[in-house]
Amino acid sequence: MRVLYFHQHFSTPKGSTGIRSYEMARRLVARSHQVTMVCGSYGGGETGLAMPFVQGRRRGVVDGIEVIEFGLTYSNADGLVKRGLTFLKFALRSIDLAFTERYDVLFATTTPLTAGIPGIFARWLRGKPFVFEVRDLWPELPRAMGVIKNPLMLGAMSVLEWASYRSAHRLIGLSPGIVDGIAQRGVPREHIALVPNGCDLGIFAGAVEPWRPAQVRPSDLLAVFAGTHGMANGLDAVLDAAAELKRRGRNDIKLLLIGQGKLKPGLQARAQRERLDNVVFHEPVNKARLAGLMAATDVGLQILANVPAFYYGTSPNKFFDYIAAGLPVLNNYPGWLAQIITDNACGFAVSPDNAVAFADALEQAADDRAALKEMGQRSRTLAEENFDRQVLADKWMDWVEGVTRL
Repeated sequence: MRVLYFHQHFSTPKGSTGIRSYEMARRLVARSHQVTMVCGSYGGGETGLAMPFVQGRRRGVVDGIEVIEFGLTYSNADGLVKRGLTFLKFALRSIDLAFTERYDVLFATTTPLTAGIPGIFARWLRGKPFVFEVRDLWPELPRAMGVIKNPLMLGAMSVLEWASYRSAHRLIGLSPGIVDGIAQRGVPREHIALVPNGCDLGIFAGAVEPWRPAQVRPSDLLAVFAGTHGMANGLDAVLDAAAELKRRGRNDIKLLLIGQGKLKPGLQARAQRERLDNVVFHEPVNKARLAGLMAATDVGLQILANVPAFYYGTSPNKFFDYIAAGLPVLNNYPGWLAQIITDNACGFAVSPDNAVAFADALEQAADDRAALKEMGQRSRTLAEENFDRQVLADKWMDWVEGVTRL
């Protein structure tokens, strides 16, 4: 089976972003399928290609995956207009490949929502099976965040969402809320599979070299947020907790924000202005280096802005990295992940916009390291028993392969 796989933000483990598409493509190759991955040049990613671009693209084989990379740079720090134009350019170039490449199945994954456009053309104009994977509900999330307010733009996105869902022969949702959101658009549930993000157990359980930033002492409790510093992440909540901890004199608790994003400079400026020396900022690192950091971390921070659409409609990579590394997780919003943490006693689920509760949880972690270690052990057990990437990948592949038999 030849699979034409569209993921604008594709990366190998050498990058500093999620590697779900890399892992899924590798497993397709292991089942003797041919995979052509189509992507752009994502700021946090690493495609594995190094040759020059020729007429706006380059093509090569990376770990058995044929990769077509468009010379379309994208960063989380880009403005809304620039990001929108990059998404549209990628979609238009993808349509050309949907018409000219040889393939048996077209697979596309968000974000952005425009990833579904080549699938729509492939389904209706070439008669090709189309599988659509939904990582976030659009336009529900940007509408709820207030990022996009123009009714015409929201209407156009809603039409694209409906067309993508209804054009796909099969769909995949990464969280229970995403599956529900797809079904609410009129898609029969038997056409939707729930396959959440998974845990790369080998990466985080292998031989790694533990490390901490120089500002963090070996005896400090280290709580780490590893991810994008954007509007959706609501990282001012971490700085609010840091200010509360400073008022309490808990200089033995350090909060590390590692990653990039549009709001990072503002967060750094606030930390400097308020003299929050218990907050440390660090540039993104690749998966191997992240595994070393996680080995020296005490608590993983699962932080999002207090937007109800996030509660059940997201499946953050970082949560699964934390539990794969055997870390207790501090989550600051309600929803399916908070419920998982509570049910498995593998961390702290605190109420949103509550710096006191946030600081209380970190103090509890610092003051009872034995209990914290037990939480971490339960996190690793949860990862092994429920979110092993290999098990979830088998389910994912069975679902994708099955579309050719419809």
